[in-house]
Amino acid sequence: MSETLLRIGGASGFWGDAARATPQLLAAGNLDYIVYDYLAEITMSIMARARVKDDSRGYATDFLSAAMKPNLKTIAQQGVKIVSNAGGVNPQACAQGLREMIAEQGLSLTVACVTGDDLLSTAAQMQASDIREMFSGETFPAVDKLLSVNAYLGAFPVAEALGRGADIVVTGRCVDSAVTLGACIHAFGWTRSDYDQLAMGSLAGHILECGPQATGGNFTDWEDVPDIANIGYPIAEVSSDGSFVCTKPEGTGGLVNVGTVCEQMLYEIGDPQAYLLPDVVCDFSTAKVEQVGENRVSVTGALGTIAPDQYKVSATYLDQFRGGTYMSFYGIDADRKARVLGEAVLEASRNVFKAAGLADFSETSIEILGAESQYGSFASIDSSREVVLKLAAKHPEATGIGVLLKEAVGLGLATPPGLSGFAGSRPRPSPVVRLFSCTVDKSTVNVSIELEDKSLTCDEVHGERFDSARLARPADPAEAAQQDWVEVPLVALAWGRSGDKGNKANVGIIARDPAYFGYICNALTNAVVTERFAHFLEDTAPGNVERYVMPGPGALNFLLHNVLGGGGVASIRNDPQGKGYAQLLLDCPVLVPSKIAETL
Repeated sequence: MSETLLRIGGASGFWGDAARATPQLLAAGNLDYIVYDYLAEITMSIMARARVKDDSRGYATDFLSAAMKPNLKTIAQQGVKIVSNAGGVNPQACAQGLREMIAEQGLSLTVACVTGDDLLSTAAQMQASDIREMFSGETFPAVDKLLSVNAYLGAFPVAEALGRGADIVVTGRCVDSAVTLGACIHAFGWTRSDYDQLAMGSLAGHILECGPQATGGNFTDWEDVPDIANIGYPIAEVSSDGSFVCTKPEGTGGLVNVGTVCEQMLYEIGDPQAYLLPDVVCDFSTAKVEQVGENRVSVTGALGTIAPDQYKVSATYLDQFRGGTYMSFYGIDADRKARVLGEAVLEASRNVFKAAGLADFSETSIEILGAESQYGSFASIDSSREVVLKLAAKHPEATGIGVLLKEAVGLGLATPPGLSGFAGSRPRPSPVVRLFSCTVDKSTVNVSIELEDKSLTCDEVHGERFDSARLARPADPAEAAQQDWVEVPLVALAWGRSGDKGNKANVGIIARDPAYFGYICNALTNAVVTERFAHFLEDTAPGNVERYVMPGPGALNFLLHNVLGGGGVASIRNDPQGKGYAQLLLDCPVLVPSKIAETL
């Protein structure tokens, strides 16, 4: 590391990311850190179930087998530090496996493990405290149904471990950006009151945390992205003041431009002025994003305020059962035939329920893929000759889902014509895993670092209660005077990216040119967006779609409440994480002056 620049590569955005990321970033050379983000709420529940079966499991095993084992010698030779949340629900086992691997290769690398996020053992006390779900107000789940309970830890323990000489730091559940921010805190000596630097370091981590999503993955202008098969993983060149440049290794595929970076900045955020992290409350609405070279984008201007005095906690628990199947149809009126079969399967199942004394389904879903069912009332085709029927349901008992799956097969010879088979193997009932989010005081969580044969206690009880009412909200750009208007699709004026947080989804829309921003704001009101997603929203009343203005990047962020059918593995929808929601909005009409329309 130079005195003023820290180069950090982002090698993983989820559990199962490409193994080529680590050697690619090492080949780029001159990196100070490589960071890995493996965890999501779904991932935590999977890891928790693995730990129940085998107490030596519960972490991202491919971090050891694919990312570290083949590359440890190069890591040691280059002196690159590693920070990863691959520990999941069993960071000690992950760290121990890594130490054994290092010893087998005869290397001298020190591994530290950050612990304290796992609160499963305190679940009974949490339930007795009448802790409520932070969004719905639901009561705490039954303890015997819980799979995991984890606090989202921050970056200062990571920095402390690095300061104590760790070459590799493994954590359990921390906020995704903490693996990057911890490196920055250690390198630059940032304190807890360096709010703007902490916010910028967190934003750098947010850009890196999803790997190639910052370098052309899932990009609106996907046809402009070259060589996706060899896409480059992102690198952040962070300065001591927190500003950074996002780039990628030379000679790799992909694209780094204002659009790819802005899309990732808005990915899976809620209120951009109140992005709450354990170490700082970030305001991304003021961030400036500029192209400064080929595949080089500068990010400056995010602001921070004092950290909150609570941790966010996510619990996952078992609740009912789910199941479903895919069946393909082709031919005349294939979409109508598929819907008839789907409804017949549900009716036949309910007949069995009545005879057997079983309860009704708690939720059902029929989606006709290929007939624009995802567009709701904005579908633009009347019929389709080739579709896939996605049929799914939830039931209080596994037996109920078993009935559904049996009836789906049993009616195979009674269907309208055109059924061409089932997709994949015969499905089985599976438990619904739901998410429960809450907050706990930092004083109730004991964070520590395990380094060699020592256990070091971390002082993480800092911050104050956050009050969003104190925020000064930016106004919309001034509305343009009436003139010769022409209607154009939103995609001609903007980039878009969407994602999930539990049962919420966000849709971020970024103006391609500052001159377009006012027209986008005029067109995309809460009412318009609510109408576009009415078929997904549980409630279309005002307040269930929130709009946030971000004047820095010229963007709008929409937060949609209760829109994913439970979200994650609790949802039975085709898109349970809202990944395609931006696509549903990008063909929305926007009125612009004819002079602008002529340039598009």
